[in-house]
Amino acid sequence: MSMPNAMTFIGHLGELRKRIILVLVVLLMAMIAGLFIAPQILHYLKSRPPASDMVWNVFSPWDSAKIYMSVALAFSIVVTLPYILYQIWAFVKKGLEPVEQNAAFMYIPFALISFIIGLCFSYFIVFPMSLAFTTSIAKNLGFSETYGVSQYFSFMFSIIIPVSLAFELPIIVMFLTKLGVLNPKRLNALRRHAYLILVITASLISPPEIISHLMVFIPLVLLYEISIMLSKVVYRRKNQEAFTSG
Repeated sequence: MSMPNAMTFIGHLGELRKRIILVLVVLLMAMIAGLFIAPQILHYLKSRPPASDMVWNVFSPWDSAKIYMSVALAFSIVVTLPYILYQIWAFVKKGLEPVEQNAAFMYIPFALISFIIGLCFSYFIVFPMSLAFTTSIAKNLGFSETYGVSQYFSFMFSIIIPVSLAFELPIIVMFLTKLGVLNPKRLNALRRHAYLILVITASLISPPEIISHLMVFIPLVLLYEISIMLSKVVYRRKNQEAFTSG
């Protein structure tokens, strides 16, 4: 009696394996392209503030190769992201209704756009603000500022990655509302807890002073409130479609 379920499970594993291999192949191709474009990306980052006013140092023979590969990998992930999202949708669509399949597919480009907006916001606003705060502390304490390129990029990635992912919140909320997992009433009820989480998040990824916290916290709150408004729109349309079809 369990053979069909076992075969179905094995079939899903086989399909998952195939899609992971496809993603890895595309990621590898993008990585190869990234190896050629990584020097241009590094030169661009070095030519813009705040990096333009500092000297990047290497403290290990591996630092240069590490940063070179990290930038190439970051480039390949961003370029491959639409294909990754498509493969995720193609894998889960069999468990969704036709309307849900269309909704999931429609959200893919918006997820990419939201990620890019978050990437720009975090790099051009949050990261310079955070670095300026840390360098001001070093100057006030009389420390000599000598930055290692590896530490510089580790600090940068620790800020821009969480903020960029946070900008996916409205898309995730819309999708979960479409599936019936979330609704505006539930999101309103969770607002107090959500704000607490956002305060903690803002304090972790911004310098430890009130202005920086607010500059990160306010956009996160706006993202949550936008998510609630979009959830209301999706929820209303979903009910209208159900009423019309019924």
